Amino acid sequence: MGIPCDDVVQIRPPEAAGEPTVIAINCPDKIGLGCDLCRVILFFGLNIVRGDASTDGKWCYVVFWVVGRGGKLTRWGLLKKRLLGVCPSVLQQYQYWPQEMMLMDQKPQVFLLKFCCFDRNGLLHDVTQVLCELELAILKVKVSTTPDGRVMDLFFITDTRELLHTRKRKEETCDKLKSILGDSMTSCELEPMSGEITACLQASPFLPPEISEEMFNLELPQVETDGSHYKSYVPTVTVDNSLSPGHSLIQILCQDHKGLLYDIMRTLKDYNIQLSYGRFYTTQKGRCEIDLFVVQMDGKKILDNSKQKALCDRLRMEMYKPLRVTVVNRGPDTELFVANPVELSGKGRPLVFHDITLALKMLHTRIFLAEIGRHVVTDREWEVYRILLGDDESSAVYNKIVEGVTKMLMGWE
Repeated sequence: MGIPCDDVVQIRPPEAAGEPTVIAINCPDKIGLGCDLCRVILFFGLNIVRGDASTDGKWCYVVFWVVGRGGKLTRWGLLKKRLLGVCPSVLQQYQYWPQEMMLMDQKPQVFLLKFCCFDRNGLLHDVTQVLCELELAILKVKVSTTPDGRVMDLFFITDTRELLHTRKRKEETCDKLKSILGDSMTSCELEPMSGEITACLQASPFLPPEISEEMFNLELPQVETDGSHYKSYVPTVTVDNSLSPGHSLIQILCQDHKGLLYDIMRTLKDYNIQLSYGRFYTTQKGRCEIDLFVVQMDGKKILDNSKQKALCDRLRMEMYKPLRVTVVNRGPDTELFVANPVELSGKGRPLVFHDITLALKMLHTRIFLAEIGRHVVTDREWEVYRILLGDDESSAVYNKIVEGVTKMLMGWE
């Protein structure tokens, strides 16, 4: 029983050069489905320029118009497979499986990738790029450089294909790294992660006080601002309960950035808000207009003023500062901090480490030490990337690093 997989996700190529590719999804609905779909699309480096979604609470139809970034080729067949993976099946919709089995989320096995090589500019990004192409998700990383230019990289990774336990998959991973690193790679090992190794390589549980105060400030400016690094626009979010007898309308006006729709859908998912109908549109000037007809988990409108304010404030903040970037002078060293909020489901934003290392490679900035950790700040869990850049630099170079990393993460030219 059900519909063929080819009808669940359909990908239509552009009719003319320069036009977007159309992705249509037709499947049973669930709370957070929009977030999961947008996260997959973001992982493949695609930008959603337009979107339409409708659902009756049981079945949904979603259409995304997407364009690539940076001229990279998209593996459309693999994207379709990953989108199918987050769509509920028809059997789940009609509850042919026990409810506890439907909700069971099996955590993938974590592996430790350890290799040694000689350092060079852009090394960490090239490795990260290979892991992304292999669909190996980076959970944590420890990178250290010795005075003689040798590097030991420790990556905690999971395999989307769930094949990393096989000899063939391990050899494929090491061979891909060898093709990028060449003779500079002296060793490569892959093994299941043990508890002892995890305990030894936990990220530092403490953040500098100045970092906590600056990066996790949740106050929004009230007017449009023109910062020293880039122009930013404070989003506007309103809730209207007068236009629909059964739904609250959330209207959003904001500036576009990479992963914008993911940030919005992630917030609705965390608040257990069900989307019934939505429309998303980006203008040529990069401004976005979004209309979302939603209900709470109980199927009712959002009538409580305090709930409305909390949701609007969170949406504005997630669109205004989806990621936090700062550079700190720590004695003789320069340390880059990047933080982004983690979904309540425990998933972090995709490709953050990839974009950080790409930006630093383009800035010809070498990485001496790097680590990824989870921290609870202001009652929220954050994924924090700490990058030690080595020699002390001037404030002008600090600004250049912050600007370059921010623009890469946000997808701004």
